[in-house]
Amino acid sequence: MTSKTKQQHLERRRSKVLELASEGYSQREIARKLGINLADVNRDIQFLRKQAQQSLQKHINEVVPEEYQKCMIGIKQNLKQVLEIGEAAADPKIKLESRRIANDCYRYIMDLCTNVNIVSDALKFVTQKQEQIGTLQKLDERREEAMEGEERKTTNGTF
Repeated sequence: MTSKTKQQHLERRRSKVLELASEGYSQREIARKLGINLADVNRDIQFLRKQAQQSLQKHINEVVPEEYQKCMIGIKQNLKQVLEIGEAAADPKIKLESRRIANDCYRYIMDLCTNVNIVSDALKFVTQKQEQIGTLQKLDERREEAMEGEERKTTNGTF
């Protein structure tokens, strides 16, 4: 099996693991259902979690700020235009309607300003989870090194 074929097989398996996990199956049930080792399911789920966290962090760091900025600029442009229309209008109904729309714009601006805390909390959450993943990876590396050391001791360099 070529490395490309192995990678495709791994991606299909991970996709199936994710699908079954989202349907509520336990890791043991997924392993039985797919006919694979429980350790493989566990590794696939860990990989999928890390991938999801990276995707979320990218979204929070790259997409959200840009969309936030676009929204703020658009709402402020609308606010400016609706206030100009209201001031220039002779009809009181148009003046009242422009004020209502302006109030909506102010409300959206306030919502965007106050919801920034949610984005900040999400960034903190992602950072904390990354640190936890880093700690787990270091512990796993140490465990593997210890196991390799034990293996060397028990085999005394013979195969």
